[in-house]
Amino acid sequence: MNYVIETDALSKRYRDSETVDRVSLRIRPGCVYGFLGPNGAGKSTTMKMLLGLVKPTGGRILLFGKEMNGKNRLQLLKRTGSLIESPSCYGHLTGRENLEIVQTLKGIPEKEIDEALDIVRLTGQQNKKVAEYSLGMKQRLGLAAALLGRPALLLLDEPTNGLDPAGIQEMRELISSLPERFHMTVMVSSHLLSEMDQMAEDVGIIHHGRLICQGSLKKLHERFRGNVRLRTLHQATAARMLDELAVSYRTEGTDLVLPERPKEELAGLVAALAAGGAGIVGVEAKEKSLEDIFLSLTGKQVSL
Repeated sequence: MNYVIETDALSKRYRDSETVDRVSLRIRPGCVYGFLGPNGAGKSTTMKMLLGLVKPTGGRILLFGKEMNGKNRLQLLKRTGSLIESPSCYGHLTGRENLEIVQTLKGIPEKEIDEALDIVRLTGQQNKKVAEYSLGMKQRLGLAAALLGRPALLLLDEPTNGLDPAGIQEMRELISSLPERFHMTVMVSSHLLSEMDQMAEDVGIIHHGRLICQGSLKKLHERFRGNVRLRTLHQATAARMLDELAVSYRTEGTDLVLPERPKEELAGLVAALAAGGAGIVGVEAKEKSLEDIFLSLTGKQVSL
């Protein structure tokens, strides 16, 4: 497969600390790739290396199938937009005036400003001074600047930082729409794993500078299945029958918790328990969240 971003053993060392340790990313075109991990895991440093803002200690970077070096870096980055950490804006200028500066520097038509403002839903506030913008509006303005020039690749570092729940939802919906609307590949970092569960198609999980998992989010959920909770009128009877059927389970209060199993098999098991007098009053299949999976993966090297 031709990847939009590919790194081999990408590393960055500061003094005695390995901030990024041999990270090998594989980001396919046309997807939202969630780059996940706690604060300080190495997400921002990795993204800065991808943009040439930080020089790697080791490894190599390929963008659009070409190895990035000092000669072709600017050429490759012309196809890339980015919002790293907090957006940089001139508070005494309006939102539109800020975008006009970026538009002039990029040498693109002025009509793209209107398109970018429309995409991030700031058309109505474009003539307001940025100093009067809320944090969410500043984040959207930073995203509009990154979208100028219609980049094929967009790198967003913690774009929902500091936003309220409504702002987070709005940003999530906006980012999710970009690949389909503009044939764009989006790499977005976050420590909010629950948000990424609703946004990304592929994920890479980084912990202490090391990439501990990478692949399809769907396959990740399939690999780390959840459980099934049974609530019965006669727990002792249900437990005895499960023992006889050699079905593993654990007891949590009034519930019997079983490993997830195919629907047909679960239906047969519930029917057997009901027929045996267990008195089934509730069945709940619970999928592991991305946060649960992260806790399961921490300290373990896993490939999908």
